[in-house]
Amino acid sequence: MSGGARREYAMVVLGDSFAEGRGDPRPDGTFVGWVPRVARLLGIDEAAVLNLGAFGATTQDVVDAQLPTVAEVTTPLLGVAVGGNDLVRAYDRDGMRANLRTIFEVATAVPGRTVFTHDYPDIPGRIPGLPAPTVALLRERFADANEHLAQLCDELGVRRYALATADLTDDPSMWYPDGIHPSALGHRTIAVEIAAMLAGADVRR
Repeated sequence: MSGGARREYAMVVLGDSFAEGRGDPRPDGTFVGWVPRVARLLGIDEAAVLNLGAFGATTQDVVDAQLPTVAEVTTPLLGVAVGGNDLVRAYDRDGMRANLRTIFEVATAVPGRTVFTHDYPDIPGRIPGLPAPTVALLRERFADANEHLAQLCDELGVRRYALATADLTDDPSMWYPDGIHPSALGHRTIAVEIAAMLAGADVRR
């Protein structure tokens, strides 16, 4: 797309497997997830959605591999769902904070664009077989990350879905057996709640 006209989308989403839709599989092995469901609820055609969510992506991966695409497209609605992999397997508190600031500053740099995200639910408490000390350590990281993300969103005007305290977080039926990803029901429920949060956003291309 470089050097030519920018591709237009009604919604673009950056992120990891939460954005990709893991836990909500199609028969062909691909995933549905909350992203296309949010689009449908907002009246956005599937062809007008660009979902860059990738399994295993960290905030650094989003900065390096996904964020450049934002400069090459136009969209009035941009979602970000990333950070869980940083917290559980690639933890660098300062690096994660710096990456999140970079991501959200670039995302919000376009006047009139609505940017949204969600915080980090209690994944440590659901992963099967984790020792109690590990669960406690990870929960401290998640709580710290959620506090920082809330402050960053308030500062930059990002709409934040409080997934960590949502009712669905404590409902086992909302989660895939791996304890990490939402189930199909969870993705549907998240989609309804995010769409409600985005009510009134301008999604016209």
